[in-house]
Amino acid sequence: MKAGPTNSLVDVAGLRVGHAHRVGDGYRTGVSVVLAPPGGMVAGVDVRGAAPGTRETELLDPRNLVERIHAVTLSGGSAYGLSAACGVMERLADAGVGFPVEGGVVPIVPAAVIYDLGRGGHFRAVPDGLLGAAAYDAAIASLPAATGGDAFASAATLSGSVGAGAGAVAGGLAGGVGTASAVLPSGVTVAALAVVNAAGSVLDPSGGFLSGTRYGLPGEFDHVREPAAEDYQAWRPAKVTSFNTTIGVVATDLTLSKAQCGKLAGVAHDGLARAIRPAHTMVDGDTVFGLATCARPAPDGTDLHDILAAGADVFSRAVAHAVLSATGREGAPSYLDVFPSAKER
Repeated sequence: MKAGPTNSLVDVAGLRVGHAHRVGDGYRTGVSVVLAPPGGMVAGVDVRGAAPGTRETELLDPRNLVERIHAVTLSGGSAYGLSAACGVMERLADAGVGFPVEGGVVPIVPAAVIYDLGRGGHFRAVPDGLLGAAAYDAAIASLPAATGGDAFASAATLSGSVGAGAGAVAGGLAGGVGTASAVLPSGVTVAALAVVNAAGSVLDPSGGFLSGTRYGLPGEFDHVREPAAEDYQAWRPAKVTSFNTTIGVVATDLTLSKAQCGKLAGVAHDGLARAIRPAHTMVDGDTVFGLATCARPAPDGTDLHDILAAGADVFSRAVAHAVLSATGREGAPSYLDVFPSAKER
């Protein structure tokens, strides 16, 4: 198994990702949008946290009508931030993209939010439809996936304290957006994007190493190492927030049913729990969407097993990339600010 060309979600052909955020004047929040290829994508969802903020998740139940969705919106702003999906929906409707009904189309845009209220200074400085539309515009303008080069460097363009991760924290450290991909020997691609805003710790319980890096592909995390014991012993988070949530998507280019997409989302939660401890707490609304672009034929039983296993690993790796690429700030230092000895020289 190897990473895709960019080691990111856009290695699943047809998917596009856009970020928009506001930082300053009381704001520290944002929106990330995952756009479907033409014709939409099959989706499922798995909600494990006890305090979720979501939209349109009931449509993803295999018993319900809609078979394809057109975008996923990930946002800050807690329940207020769900309005960002309205901006994405308006943009899609203007483009004629949506579920066909008499008189027009209704775009299907499931969404989930993290809690980042007040992190820029003003409690009600939250994402809105305009910011959602800006993230949509960024996704439309994004370049297609690369076809070669250094995959591990390329993922940085979609990661960090950007979009929905602009105000994220992770166990007292700066959190953010991270992404990773894997190409299986069969040629199938599985990839994830995570917005890491966890109440739990992203550190290995035996030291300061990032738990998610243990699932990295050869060479992926060679730029970091186990931090010195004195760095870990000196780490005392100044403040761990009481409300959080990690959200994201895991996707493949295979043809999957809604039920199988739901299973893919479920195993991604295994990857989340490997990288964050504890996960799925009473103050997290941990939610993962499973997506299938259906560019490849439906898998047989063995292929599906391999895809699910890869889905857990890519989500763990995405969590690690989110923390490593986040920008430190007052009250939420970056990982390498806290553990300078972890940087490979």
